[in-house]
Amino acid sequence: MTTLRLATRRSALALTQSRQVAAAIIARTPGLTVEEVHIVTQGDRVTDRALSEVGGKGLFVKEIEEALLDGRADVAVHSMKDLPADLAPGLVVACVPPRESPWDLLVTRDGRSLDALARGARVGTSSKRRELALKAVRPDLDVVMLRGNVDTRLRKLTEGEYDAIILAEAGVRRLGLSPSAVRLEGVLVPAIAQGALALECRADDLATAEIVRRIHHPCTELETVAERAVMRRLGGSCVVPMGALARWVDGRATLEGFYAREDGTRAVRTSHEGSAHDVDEARALGEALADKLAATLAASSA
Repeated sequence: MTTLRLATRRSALALTQSRQVAAAIIARTPGLTVEEVHIVTQGDRVTDRALSEVGGKGLFVKEIEEALLDGRADVAVHSMKDLPADLAPGLVVACVPPRESPWDLLVTRDGRSLDALARGARVGTSSKRRELALKAVRPDLDVVMLRGNVDTRLRKLTEGEYDAIILAEAGVRRLGLSPSAVRLEGVLVPAIAQGALALECRADDLATAEIVRRIHHPCTELETVAERAVMRRLGGSCVVPMGALARWVDGRATLEGFYAREDGTRAVRTSHEGSAHDVDEARALGEALADKLAATLAASSA
């Protein structure tokens, strides 16, 4: 193979991520050329409503997976947090590159902290997970829907439509931006697989899988397998507010999870620890955390 056709969305972040991945693959595969295949997804077209109202995570994936299946592209680069629990039949995640920061950022015009926001401050996000976690700490905040790419969200903040917005730190870093922001570590449990990328290809395309596997990061794979197991176990979608973060040190894993009722009336956080050295053990740890979250939520509702 001398040319790898890489499917990507057209947003600035998607293109930046894809080009960073392409550069890493080319560096390990002399003579390889990467050709971009630009795809517009339904998630890109519908920007005036929350994802939970128009179909959930798959809105950013369906058209890209179709391009892989019909042979227009060889590999796709996804933000893994956009991937639904189950891929389209015939496709696999062939590679998980090293993860960027998993954390969320509180972005303001002057870098103030969450505690320093004025009462009733208008905070923009499209995530129910973020909304509920913020409300648990600051019930006075006016958390309102915000969609669009990173540049659009930052412009709306600058123009005064919002007092603060929530962004994933990974996207901000990949774009090389440095807004006035405070990391919400300890306040928000990140979205499933936030900060991680997934390289998806056809299951029978062994040549492509072998090439992209050259930038695979085993620790990130274990973390995201565990987190996605939480989502699958709990029937995760954009409708169900949840988050999970797994961290590995020398085969020992610490997992933290967030889970709420769909109507947002109750939410719980809990953690789980254990050892895992392969994807099956990582998946089992994620399932154990999911069971603990479900039991804790049920007990809080009793």
